[in-house]
Amino acid sequence: MKHQSVTSGWTVTATAGEVPGRATGTFAAAVPGCVHTDLLAADAIDEPYDDAHESDLEWFHRTDWRYGTTLDLAAPAPGERVDLVFDGIDTVATVRLGGTVLGETANMHRSYRFDVTPLITGSELALEVDLTSATTWAEALREKLGDRPAVNVPRPFNFVRKMACSFGWDWGPDLRTAGLWKPVRIERWTTARLARVRPVVGVVADGTGTVEVHLDIERSGLETASAVTVRAQVRGITATAAIPAGEDSAVLALRVPDVPLWWPAGHGEQPLAELSVELAAGEELLDAWNRRIGFRTVEVDTGDDEHGTAFVVRVNGKPIAVRGANWIPDDHFVTRITRERVARRLDQALGAHLNLLRVWGGGVYESEDFYELCDERGLLVWQDFLLACAAYPEEEPLRSEIEAEARENVVRLMPHASLLLWNGGNENLWGHEDWGWKAQLDGQTWGHTYATQLFADVVAELDPTRPYSANSPFTPRRTPEQSHPNDPDRGTHHQWDVWNRLDWSVYSDEIPRFCSEFGYQGPPAWKTLTDHVHAADGGPLTAVDDACADPVFLIHQKADDGTGKLGRGMAPHTGVPADFEDWHWAAQLNQARAIRHAVEHYRSWWPRTAGWIVWQLNDCWPVVSWALVDSEERPKPVYFALRRANAPRALYLVAQDEDLTLVAVNDTDEPWTGTAQVRRETLAGKDYVTLITELTVAPRSVEFEPVSPDVATPYDTAGEVVVAEFDGARTVHTFVEDVDLRLEPDPLEVSAQRVEGGYRIDVRARSFADGVTVHPDRLAADARVDDGVVTLPAGARASFLVTTTAELDPQALTRSPVLRTANELRGVAVRPAPEATGPSTHMSTP
Repeated sequence: MKHQSVTSGWTVTATAGEVPGRATGTFAAAVPGCVHTDLLAADAIDEPYDDAHESDLEWFHRTDWRYGTTLDLAAPAPGERVDLVFDGIDTVATVRLGGTVLGETANMHRSYRFDVTPLITGSELALEVDLTSATTWAEALREKLGDRPAVNVPRPFNFVRKMACSFGWDWGPDLRTAGLWKPVRIERWTTARLARVRPVVGVVADGTGTVEVHLDIERSGLETASAVTVRAQVRGITATAAIPAGEDSAVLALRVPDVPLWWPAGHGEQPLAELSVELAAGEELLDAWNRRIGFRTVEVDTGDDEHGTAFVVRVNGKPIAVRGANWIPDDHFVTRITRERVARRLDQALGAHLNLLRVWGGGVYESEDFYELCDERGLLVWQDFLLACAAYPEEEPLRSEIEAEARENVVRLMPHASLLLWNGGNENLWGHEDWGWKAQLDGQTWGHTYATQLFADVVAELDPTRPYSANSPFTPRRTPEQSHPNDPDRGTHHQWDVWNRLDWSVYSDEIPRFCSEFGYQGPPAWKTLTDHVHAADGGPLTAVDDACADPVFLIHQKADDGTGKLGRGMAPHTGVPADFEDWHWAAQLNQARAIRHAVEHYRSWWPRTAGWIVWQLNDCWPVVSWALVDSEERPKPVYFALRRANAPRALYLVAQDEDLTLVAVNDTDEPWTGTAQVRRETLAGKDYVTLITELTVAPRSVEFEPVSPDVATPYDTAGEVVVAEFDGARTVHTFVEDVDLRLEPDPLEVSAQRVEGGYRIDVRARSFADGVTVHPDRLAADARVDDGVVTLPAGARASFLVTTTAELDPQALTRSPVLRTANELRGVAVRPAPEATGPSTHMSTP
């Protein structure tokens, strides 16, 4: 098999649509790439992520394009077949070579292979890919099949097999891409090639690893079929088989003794083994396939118990407390996402003590880089099939396209040890139940068969060792008495009443079995925001009333009534600052506290609550969103708050049944023992009463220690806190919110000095200081800090390391707006909480 990349000489030209003069003509095109990035590189459009430029580019939605290049290929040798392969076309296209139509495409999530042997004569041939507007195509199909309900109406993302969030989401831009988004190549081969390889990996009781390699071959058809041989090898164990002339498939079974097990992060190592498959005719090697695999077993326990229906992930038979985040495409222009960028994002996930990422159903099946890097890091992957928040027709041509993409991607991804679960889509079953779809559909198909039958059958046939869940959220074994798909007591649950209409304190009012979505908004880092977003008049964002209503700002706040929800969410906790810089900090702080509160609650109820997946890890452009890390890769304060709440050994003070309780979580394999101290003190540090207790927390368990009433009952709710410390961990409980606490606005003694690689900031609390956070991006674009949202009782100390290549003024690191606390918000002007603009939509993921 000979491969030749087709990456050079490509051009792109608009062929239909109302194209502004600046974007007319022919431009150099990158393959892989998309039209937006090609025109951006040619300075034919403005940066789509800046200010209101997204709105300026709506003309893309109805424009057709032609990608073209010239192939200069040698004529095939005798018996040689030549294929033209597209790994991904975005999306609706007609492919021509030398004027001959090779085929048509209408699915971004599939690859395409064309036999061009008869056309290759040794002369130059024009290769053209004509891309039709996916919007126009989808609207025509919608007209034919009948409309279906969806979020983002009237955008027709549920009528075309294209990345749904390409049409915009409530965290993402509406920049409908078109292009050749994956590699294009020529493959030359003789006799036969490996068309499909499916390694089914398992481990049996005695520690023997098993691999069943199911493979299919394609014969060239250019010569008399003959017998070929296949050979598979892993960890020194080899199996071979002959495929006779009349057959096209084989199964090779390998038994590998004493395999080292692959474990999720925090539970063991991640050994990977190279599995190789070779196809030969006699001594001639025809084709080869290589992947790294890991030996482990995965299952999800959905048994019924006294609390409802469980959803417990088990790896190698061991229950895993899932600490996850939802993953969206890390850049709206997905072809710009490099392996290095993905590695940095996954390292940030690990840095927050996460052990799972859910690839959400409105994006794409991610790159090999993503899954390989998850394999190496022990990050489990929950993989959605790509249906999200909509009713999807089950008629042709969509049904065949959806099945084809499912089959291709199950086979592509199944070698990866990190892949835990296949999930039938996002909020489709819930939407049908609760969002008024039934009346709108009036008997039309809506995707029920996809979730409950098609995907389940594909997984059972092709990847039988992995579990399948019909949707998220989902109640297994639904009955008339247990029918709601978003029942917190059964299976998976999404919690969006918090954020949409309820205060974040309500997270602790329910005990879900597995919360696969919950989240709270906050703005990105100050520099990320101000580099990309300015007021409509081009000036800075200043007063909250003006900034939050500014039409440019609102382009970067996609949530329905998002700024209103932020204000109403802040009001009972920090108040709503009138100055935009203070508002920005208060909104970030409130997001951090909301997610910390949820995570502490969920982890306190292990194993009844067997896991959670926060919405969301990452951003795809500069936006006010639910992300932990913004689009410029800067961790938001919420990242640090979640990391602390999510530590393998964590300490919380929580109110359970009105009583204050010390909760110690030990998600390690060793017992956690020591002396815990719980004390009530004033904000200035005067001790009133102290409780000393010996604690032993067994491995992978949670221990509860009631706090005695004399410690838990304050003399002065506005002037006292409870502090608990255990083996280096600390947590603080306040009796009232910031708006009622007598916080000292300037509670810190601070110094900063230059150290190798950056600067160290040392702080000491003269009085109780909450939410101590350094915002180094205010001083240098590359500056990062190692911690944030730190709570310090009086007398406590903390240090922050800022890494940067820039020369900074150390004194600037010691004061606002770089060093901030919750305390200082007590001294700023505030405004009334905004009123709701209308009934809250239940809007899903966000």
